[in-house]
Amino acid sequence: QVQLVESGGGVVQAGGSLRLSCTASGISINLNAMGWHRQAPGKQRELVVGITSDGTTNYTDSVKGRFTISRDSAKNTVYLQMNSLKPEDTAVYYCAGRKSWMRSWGYWGQGTQVTVSS
Repeated sequence: QVQLVESGGGVVQAGGSLRLSCTASGISINLNAMGWHRQAPGKQRELVVGITSDGTTNYTDSVKGRFTISRDSAKNTVYLQMNSLKPEDTAVYYCAGRKSWMRSWGYWGQGTQVTVSS
C-alpha cells in the first residue's frame, strides 16, 4: 500500500520561504517519478515540478529559480524548497508518485496548505 504524507505548509509573508516534505511508504522515491502539484481556489491542479528516477527535473515556468525539489533516499522523502514566495503561490500543495507502468500520477498525498500574504 502506497502512502504519501506531506508536511511543512503554513502561512508566510511574501518574499519568505517554506520547505515542504513528502514522506513515502510503499514506493521508492528513487526508482519512480515523484512530483509536487498545487491547486489554488477556483483553479485546476497543476504540476509544479516533477523528478524522474534518473533525477531529471521539470519545473513549471512560474517557479523556476525559486523552487527546488530534492530527495533523501535514506528517509524516502521528497522535499520542495520554496523561496521568494509570492501571493500567487498560495494553494494546496500535493505530493504525487507515478510508477513506470503508469500513464499518469497514480498516488497522491492529502495535501498541505501554503498561504502567502502580501
